[in-house]
Amino acid sequence: MSLKALAEEIRNFPGVTRKHTISEVINFFPKFSSLKILASYGEDAAVVEWDDHILLLAADGIMQPLMKANPFFAGYYSILVNLHDIAAMGGTPIAMLDVLSVKEEKVCAQVMKGMEAAINKFGVPIVGGHTHPDCTYNAIDVAIVGFCEDKDSVIFSHTAQTGDDVIMVMDLDGYYPEGLSLAWDTTSKKDAHTVRKQISTMNKVARKHLAHSGKDISNPGCLGTLGMMLETSGKGALVDVTKIPAPKHIEFAQWVKSYQGCGYVIACDPENSQAIIDLFASSGVTGAVVGKVDDSRVLSITDGDETEVLFDFNNEIITGCKPGSTHGWNTLDKDANW
Repeated sequence: MSLKALAEEIRNFPGVTRKHTISEVINFFPKFSSLKILASYGEDAAVVEWDDHILLLAADGIMQPLMKANPFFAGYYSILVNLHDIAAMGGTPIAMLDVLSVKEEKVCAQVMKGMEAAINKFGVPIVGGHTHPDCTYNAIDVAIVGFCEDKDSVIFSHTAQTGDDVIMVMDLDGYYPEGLSLAWDTTSKKDAHTVRKQISTMNKVARKHLAHSGKDISNPGCLGTLGMMLETSGKGALVDVTKIPAPKHIEFAQWVKSYQGCGYVIACDPENSQAIIDLFASSGVTGAVVGKVDDSRVLSITDGDETEVLFDFNNEIITGCKPGSTHGWNTLDKDANW
């Protein structure tokens, strides 16, 4: 596939295009005054300061195609995606809530088995939620709370800096489950110790203050996820696609569109790049410097011979989360309290 064709395929990939409506939600909901909200829209998790604690809040719903294709992994991933949201912020997960909507009991039984497997593997409990036992559809939605040690240990999406290295880290030891050609599973067959060590690595990166910005590789794939981080940061980048870690036996376009069982995009000072790569390597996750952050507000990709514009945030959006939209609403009444 040519570089131009790859760029076009990623731009039109549903994992990317379905993010466009996020801006409509952001603009719809009212914003209340609170100095306690340190970050919100555009982040993998909202960041709330509560006394001496930094709380992380996130929620995810599982798409209907995944629910229909593989109910077990729909349940499994409903847990995993939430854990990744907390991990991407440099945090530690505490507990989760779920909303289970039931049309077919057999399907939902498989969903619950998947959730059970993930809960046991990662050691983070479901502590409550809600069940719709007579719904017209099957669905699973999960919310999570986590924490960071302090404000300086939070890894935000909106703080990439010009001159940063762009690092991509991914676990290449995995497979695509039945019916899920874009969901690279790297955790279900590994032992609990290994996957917990992997998912806690971003926490180590945060505590060592090695990264300026980061995001877990989700449905938009590695390049789409990088685009979201750059858009929110008001930055651009040039990425060499030949440097992206990838299994040799997987078609490249499929790979860069894949949800990762353990994967992150990170922006950091070049002096810290090797330390980050080494931390992930110690838990079996492969990392590489793939590009450089710049001021262009354009994400371009190159193969060493040709260069193509992937996203131009001067003229288009992925999420519409612009610099500043993620911050706390501290321009209003700072004394407002419950």
